[in-house]
Amino acid sequence: MPKEMTIKELNEVCRGTLIELLGIRFTGYSSSRLEATMQITPQHHQPMGVVHGGALIALAETVGSGGSFLLVDPEEYVVLGSAVNSHHLSPAREGVLYATATLIVQGDLKHIWDVVIRDENDKLISISRVTNSIKPRKQEA
Repeated sequence: MPKEMTIKELNEVCRGTLIELLGIRFTGYSSSRLEATMQITPQHHQPMGVVHGGALIALAETVGSGGSFLLVDPEEYVVLGSAVNSHHLSPAREGVLYATATLIVQGDLKHIWDVVIRDENDKLISISRVTNSIKPRKQEA
């Protein structure tokens, strides 16, 4: 059974990683949903002045994988992203992005999440499907 984590603890686990570098902050969750924000900065842009698709994919995978992390016992299992399929629908240039991951499939070894990313005006920016493999931690002898 996974240990219940607070949002503060979940954000703390991400310190010193790409998640912190991109400014992604988890904001709320339930057993089948995880939410996060990402403040857009010029470092998120591609040369045309809009958020780079890779940054959107990183946000989607972070929220989908974070959701799986909350569903497993991290002492016994690791969560590894195995597939991300994304569609970028509208450009974003500034402000805050809001990502919501919703659990679609919770198997013993695989979780699938749908992730919706919207801007401050509730405009749909990107949708993704994130698949995670759930692997037992190797026990050291």
